[in-house]
Amino acid sequence: MSELTGLRARKRQRTRDAIGDAAVSLFLEHGFDDVSVSDIAAAAEVSKPTLFRYFPTKEDLVLHRFADHQGESARVVRDRTPGTEPMTALHEHFRSGLDRHDPVTGLNDHPHVVAFHRLVFNTPSLAARLTQYALDDEEALADALGDGIQARVRAAQVLAVLRVLARANWQKIADGRTAHDVHPEAVADADEAFDRLR
Repeated sequence: MSELTGLRARKRQRTRDAIGDAAVSLFLEHGFDDVSVSDIAAAAEVSKPTLFRYFPTKEDLVLHRFADHQGESARVVRDRTPGTEPMTALHEHFRSGLDRHDPVTGLNDHPHVVAFHRLVFNTPSLAARLTQYALDDEEALADALGDGIQARVRAAQVLAVLRVLARANWQKIADGRTAHDVHPEAVADADEAFDRLR
């Protein structure tokens, strides 16, 4: 990669981050439905066409934060050490996320993270778009698990369990508990859920 190409890539990433950060800040302050794309473009100091080059839909302005986790379960299964069962690898990965208080596990009590999850879960268009992300993840995980209906059913079960665990953790924190306090319960719930999956 040339220095010029690298500079352009960094500039594009900074622009994308600025737009995404402006959008999330405005959505958290005013609500998803009360903020226009024009408001976001103005706050990020870009044109609407520029905004749409980075984020094709208004929902993507929020859900891009989930993009880092897109296909994560499939990657965990594909990259597991030889001899490790897929469910064991997925269980260990989720437990590691709990220990790190990864927001995707729901076990993160930073006020910004709690507010972000509340925004996503309580905005119907965002929840619907998140469902599409989940369906894409399900397909990728099924492919990583093998062929046929059993792989598809197993993938659907795993992702449903991960979603239920994360939502339960988030709800406890949204109700006022700390991540530290919820952690032992979250670990026990994950252990029980994965034991049942096996």
